[in-house]
Amino acid sequence: MRIDILTLFPEMCNAYLSESIVGRARAAGKVEIVCTDIRNYTLDKHRRVDDSPYGGGWGMIMQAQPIYDCYCALSAQLGAAPHLIYLTPQGKTLTQQRVCELAKMDSIALLCGHYEGVDERVIEELKPEEISIGDYVLTGGEPGALVIADAVVRMLPGVLSDDECFTDESHFNSLLEYPQYTHPYEWRGKKVPDVLLSGHHENIKRWRRLQSLKRTKERRSDLLAGAELTQEERRLLGL
Repeated sequence: MRIDILTLFPEMCNAYLSESIVGRARAAGKVEIVCTDIRNYTLDKHRRVDDSPYGGGWGMIMQAQPIYDCYCALSAQLGAAPHLIYLTPQGKTLTQQRVCELAKMDSIALLCGHYEGVDERVIEELKPEEISIGDYVLTGGEPGALVIADAVVRMLPGVLSDDECFTDESHFNSLLEYPQYTHPYEWRGKKVPDVLLSGHHENIKRWRRLQSLKRTKERRSDLLAGAELTQEERRLLGL
């Protein structure tokens, strides 16, 4: 898979994407990630990519031309137009389901807005998918692009050691993850639940499932609507 990030700050993005699991996946050839500076495509001799908004208002707006030319150059290089995603607070909130769908694509391009946004005309022209990582506003789209890249890469074959590394995690099956423990057995008077030391895998599996259900109901009951539950589990949860 290839992930392109169209940004004004490629060094910032590369710094994060060169570390930890994502960095190892890149080094092993599991994914190709390219960060491109949109400034390389401006026609302004001072490499300017923004201007003041028509109608007045605070801040600056990214111009349509550099963004459009950057994406067109990428499409020409790849021989096909990659699926374009624009990171914006106005987009649909990112979900694990959408991450799984994106991970099955051959190529995606993440457009990072900055300042007060981008010229609406380039959005109308390129018609990107618009995604938000939450109901808040950041200084630019780079953190959101890194979130998507990170979430997608760890879903790719061979990146994690086993599918259970993500299938048991929060949100994968519309449930929050069960509590986890490690050594020592007792810390500040709190002990690891005995079932986890029993060696009985079926009992451990049932305990973890029950804890996951309880935690989801307590903290994110809205997620239960999308979870696959047995009749017994529904009865235990009072659904």
